[in-house]
Amino acid sequence: MTEAVIANEQGFISRSLWNATANPSKDYPALVGEQECDVAVIGGGFAGLSAALHLAEAGVSVCLLEAETPGWGASGRNGGQVVPGLKEDPDEIERRFGSELGGRMVRLSGNAGYFVFDLIERLGIDCGASRAGWIQPIHSEAARTTVRKRFDQWRRRDAAMRMLDREETAALLGTDAYLGGMLDQRGGNLHPLNYALGLAEAAARAGARIHGHSRAERWEHEGGGVRIHTAKGQLRAGKVLVCTNGYADGFSGAIGRTVVPIRSIQVATEPLPAEIAASIFPQGHSASDTRRLLHYFRKGPGDCFVMGGRGDYSQGGTEHQFEVLRKASVRLYPQLAEARWVHHWGGYVAMTVSHYPQLLRMDDNVWASCGFNGRGVAMATALGKVIADAARGVPEAELDFPVTQVKPIPFYFMRRYAVAAAVAWARLRDGLGR
Repeated sequence: MTEAVIANEQGFISRSLWNATANPSKDYPALVGEQECDVAVIGGGFAGLSAALHLAEAGVSVCLLEAETPGWGASGRNGGQVVPGLKEDPDEIERRFGSELGGRMVRLSGNAGYFVFDLIERLGIDCGASRAGWIQPIHSEAARTTVRKRFDQWRRRDAAMRMLDREETAALLGTDAYLGGMLDQRGGNLHPLNYALGLAEAAARAGARIHGHSRAERWEHEGGGVRIHTAKGQLRAGKVLVCTNGYADGFSGAIGRTVVPIRSIQVATEPLPAEIAASIFPQGHSASDTRRLLHYFRKGPGDCFVMGGRGDYSQGGTEHQFEVLRKASVRLYPQLAEARWVHHWGGYVAMTVSHYPQLLRMDDNVWASCGFNGRGVAMATALGKVIADAARGVPEAELDFPVTQVKPIPFYFMRRYAVAAAVAWARLRDGLGR
């Protein structure tokens, strides 16, 4: 990333609700001099931290390099919603990947929320975790049909879910703007930055060496392993796990060109008066609706209200989208008309052409996990363990997610124009479907 992009991202962090309410963070010093380890992890987000944690707990010598600080990227700036499953529904996953592997993928993704919450409980991470459940509100009749099919497929697999009629949806959300909804009791919400910080501390306690402010600049194969260069040091490792996701840079090379970074943004109010807070998500759920350009919303620390959605590549366009989100919030909840909006921030999520996350193998020494398509809290944590298993030598056929080769997206230099066109088309279709 260029210095200008980094400075802009720092500006986003300074206005983040999650940074304003974060737990004290330990210092992770930069890599200086030469070090060695069995496995090097590049990137201190959910995937990288989960991989480092599970490797260290298995007795593997592991060193994690983070360009800034743990949780600095989208892992510390997302909506904090723990959403089970993949973008595609179970029947389609099993049709595409076969009943055996597809079935394992469905179980992995469907149980990813449980995996996150169980990990938090086992490690004692203080991140405001709530197993209240995740709601998908339905905004149109066409979406109702889609959600009903999704629900039926998961219920055939005994998932803890139920359909909500309009009245139940209104009671749980505190707004009657939706036609109904689906409640997935496997999900919930948390403070994303505190979760990332907690994973980092747990990994360090387990024996992982974590270095902040240690951007991996380049690497080369050397003597059956890989040598990684930073500004102040070098790290020699037997294997490298690239977990940079939406913050891939030149170091990631072709791996970074397999995903498209998309800016996701959020706005948040100051803590709401008790009577207003009680009228919004009275049971502590969170929600992501069925629009193509979806809105995701919840209450945050101190009973503030948080609304998120699609951002823009330009600063001016993103500022406009912040205001769009504030207005959308008041349409849903008129009681927010007088609320003070004191936070706004954003970060890059990584999207894939297939809508599936990726477990990539560049060669015998270099692996990657990326492309969580906006569901990174649960799936990045779960795939962090899967890529750790791969690094420990678990055969590819035994992993719960398919391993693919690195295939950069054709005409990658055109990605911003393609995203702009896709967003405009999705916005039009959302409007027609209301």
